[in-house]
Amino acid sequence: MNSQPVYLVDGARTPFIKARGRPGPFTPVDLAVQCGRPLLLRQGFPVSAIDLVVLGCVNVVADEMNPARVASLRLGLSDEIPAFTVQINCGSGMQSIDTAFRYIERGTHEIVLAGGTEALSHSPLVLSSGAVEWFAALNRAKSVGERAKVFAQLKPGYLKPVIGLERGLTDPITDLNMGQTAEKLAHLFNVSRRDADAYAIESHRRLGEATKNGRLKEEMLPAIARDGTVYDHDDGIRPNTTVQDLAKLRPAFERPYGKVTPGNSSQITDGASWTILASEAAVEKYGLTPLARIVDSDWGGLDPSIMGLGPVTSVAPILRRQDMAVADVDLWELNEAFAAQVLSCVAALDQPEVADGVLGLEGRGGQIERDKLNVDGGAIALGHPVGTSGNRITLHLANALKRLGKKRGIATQCIGGGLGGAMLLEAA
Repeated sequence: MNSQPVYLVDGARTPFIKARGRPGPFTPVDLAVQCGRPLLLRQGFPVSAIDLVVLGCVNVVADEMNPARVASLRLGLSDEIPAFTVQINCGSGMQSIDTAFRYIERGTHEIVLAGGTEALSHSPLVLSSGAVEWFAALNRAKSVGERAKVFAQLKPGYLKPVIGLERGLTDPITDLNMGQTAEKLAHLFNVSRRDADAYAIESHRRLGEATKNGRLKEEMLPAIARDGTVYDHDDGIRPNTTVQDLAKLRPAFERPYGKVTPGNSSQITDGASWTILASEAAVEKYGLTPLARIVDSDWGGLDPSIMGLGPVTSVAPILRRQDMAVADVDLWELNEAFAAQVLSCVAALDQPEVADGVLGLEGRGGQIERDKLNVDGGAIALGHPVGTSGNRITLHLANALKRLGKKRGIATQCIGGGLGGAMLLEAA
């Protein structure tokens, strides 16, 4: 079967809303609907032309099982259109695009709505195993005497739940949380605290400039809460942050000498993003104007304790297949889980012993120039709603290629559990 060209024709996201210690105004599906409705309204094709809906989401809330299907129906799509949710931790939003890409490439689908959504502020509270056993014993107790005996075994700690997100950000194989894996990379690649802080400041500055100059206008659509509050910008941005400000922050994971702090890490946020992928036939039929063509994608695995290098393991196969070097890529969107992690990926691709000896790039490695990397800032400034980020960076890359008149770009990210995902786009 001949592969068909696949185009990213449009997309939109909500503003990313910082979690502030309580459930935010939107559930995952609420967020998906907020940017999905206006996105579909501006299309030149009827919603009946959509063949499939794929949505990435990691922290699914109990009232929204299979959020892809719930969002699809709330968006007014036909109940005959299949919709399913994908989950590969931080890569879920990119996985939705990759899934759509494969369906269209093989010629079975023409238009697919692919997105990612996450409301980290709605992460569930989880009871300890001891507390679960206690409640189970209480449920089994039949008589008043049996219940009294169980109540006598109640411990205060049973009433103190753990935020599910804390468990989700700790790798069950290595028992390291994601911040500790970034600390390991900082040690391996000699990333200094000052370099990490400087990178973080630049991320805020770039996002601030992009916001001020209206470069996100088409991509980011306002979200309106039930109480009428309008969210029209990424509210975690701090464009006036200085090196002195960040230097005052204590290391978050490895005190007192760690390099990773709240100031040079991605923020915990809520947000959603959608992309619309279409075949060449659909582009011609409906007179669509693509942003970019999806050329290639790949997923890589590695030791979970160095999961932050996932981008280099997933990018390398693409560079080899396409006979490209790092310097041939005009723009990079590398998700900013941690500044130390991004800088370690940049260093790894530039070190021949890693690029050639480990990744097999045979001279295709090299330095990613700073003016090609995350040109409008990234997750350190706007946040990292895990199921959404891979979708957002791919959409933003497509828009940036078009705006800057560049030809090829790669969107890539590390993924908890020791994985990485990457996608190569070419300007349409």
